Amino acid sequence: MGVIFGILFGAANTYLGLLAGITVSTSIPVAVMTVGFFRLIRRFTNPATILESNMAQTVGSASSSLASGVIFTIPALYLWGLDPSIFQVAGLAVLGGLLGILFMIPLRRLLIKQEHGKLPYPEGTACAKVLVAAEKGGSGAGNVFLGIGVGVIYKLCIAFLYLWKDTVYAYLPLVNKAQIGMKATPALLAVGYILGYRVAAIMVAGSLISWVVLIPLLAFVGDHLTTPLWPESGSLIADMSPTEIWNRYIRYIGAGAVAFGGIITIVRSTPTMVRSFKIGVSEMSARLGSTPSVSSTVPSEERTNRDLPWKTVIIGVVIVIAVLALTPNLLGGTASLTMRLVAAPAIALFAFLFVTVSSRIVGLVGVSSNPTSGMTIVTLLGVAMIFVYLGWTDTVGKVTALTIGTVVCVAASIAGDTSQDLKTGFLLGATPYRQQVGELIGAASSALAVAASIVILDSAYQFGSAELPAPQATLMKTIVEGVLESGVPWRLVLIGAFLGAIVELVSIPSLPFAVGLYLPVSTMTPIFVGGCIRYFIERKHKDDPATLNKRRESGILFSSGLIGGEGLLSVGIALYAFYWGKPQGIGVSWSSPWGELVSLAIFTLLGFLLWRRTRVK
Repeated sequence: MGVIFGILFGAANTYLGLLAGITVSTSIPVAVMTVGFFRLIRRFTNPATILESNMAQTVGSASSSLASGVIFTIPALYLWGLDPSIFQVAGLAVLGGLLGILFMIPLRRLLIKQEHGKLPYPEGTACAKVLVAAEKGGSGAGNVFLGIGVGVIYKLCIAFLYLWKDTVYAYLPLVNKAQIGMKATPALLAVGYILGYRVAAIMVAGSLISWVVLIPLLAFVGDHLTTPLWPESGSLIADMSPTEIWNRYIRYIGAGAVAFGGIITIVRSTPTMVRSFKIGVSEMSARLGSTPSVSSTVPSEERTNRDLPWKTVIIGVVIVIAVLALTPNLLGGTASLTMRLVAAPAIALFAFLFVTVSSRIVGLVGVSSNPTSGMTIVTLLGVAMIFVYLGWTDTVGKVTALTIGTVVCVAASIAGDTSQDLKTGFLLGATPYRQQVGELIGAASSALAVAASIVILDSAYQFGSAELPAPQATLMKTIVEGVLESGVPWRLVLIGAFLGAIVELVSIPSLPFAVGLYLPVSTMTPIFVGGCIRYFIERKHKDDPATLNKRRESGILFSSGLIGGEGLLSVGIALYAFYWGKPQGIGVSWSSPWGELVSLAIFTLLGFLLWRRTRVK
């Protein structure tokens, strides 16, 4: 069940990350769905134990972190006009996943056991509580499954049957080319609820600055220009639509802001990173120097303290690095053996550093706040500068640098997820080495599904389009190009960095603001609506913590189902388009303004349903 749910949520998270630049932790939804399924089939088999449910959750949750690492980088290859094979993408994903899990294993005793009580690991602790509560009964699984069903039906109506519009736009009067809009889809509404009001408000504020301030400002300047403005070389700004201005200019400003947000997050985390790295090195040295009498393979050792043997870990790491170095057409596509022999040790170094950092940081702030994108930016900058020194600045050099970032990003992402899962198992009395094997199975089994989702989604929607902007990958592409070649409009990038610095100076988190600045306003608006729904629920029950927690958790489970349902059907529609062409609908057409009003009315009903599903019976 872990493999099945992992593949399903891995595909859904792939779609969500490419659409909004955000992925969500799937540990709790997978845990609840597993318990619900086991309860459904208990008439035909022996009742499942809580540790079996925990194992399914451990295997299944590995897929979401794998998807996060892949969608941050791989779509950039398609944006360069390349066509990586599904096996290359899956190979990079699975090797990065294996490397992250193996590097994290020696840290478990320190971070999970010895630091118990000091490192809360919020998702891991919450997941343990959910499994215990689900074992006692409850409607949590029903909320997830209902959300999946609603998400599937809603997406079927707007993206396959075309019964009503999925996106509505409106121009603002008196301001030239100022535009607002909303992509009325379940997944974005659900993301807003999960993120909460503050983060959603910051994101929509950044998007409004782009679409209501910067685009009209560029339009005002462009009205007086008689020649194209760099980086555009063919069209005048005066002749561009708001979407074209956003695509040719604003995205560079947004990329600069996102890069600044990622770097400032790393800077803030530097003390923790340095401390975590030192502790990690000390722990691994102690494990390597341990005598056979205290080896994890000794049968008399306590079951709940048994890890995979350190010799297995070392051999596994060596095999992964050797495969990366010696396999043609994997790193960089057509990279030479010399380039791969340089790239493989760089992967080992950066992966070890950021796996150590990620495993500890998520213990403090959780997976959702793990600065994986910032770690990837630092990796790409470091590798790109090495390549500049070696003279590897051609297309092969760019692709090799990016694929190095893919492996490191997947490793850092899955290490954080593994830490949370091991914390859940620690609280429930699971056997660590069995969970570690489960993580390896989860990473290996979902890699091909995530890679297939990437290939199919690009074929159906095309990365970089309004349907799938792939924001994180576009940022990584810009960074690699900026170091290895000239041609990036650095003035626009620096404007974005300065905007990020300004919001930091007024104590606003720059990263969510930058994501909003970068993405279309139609993507941010439904996220804000979801955040508002959660805000009103929390405000109403602020004096009743028990009811507040129940309503919040019910909403998160239903929202997770909405994300899963829309994501799964989106991949399914992309698969249909891949073989039979884009769906043509059933010929329903709404004239303006009825089309917009119908879309808003149905989206309002969806928001009301989300609110109703949080009510405590």
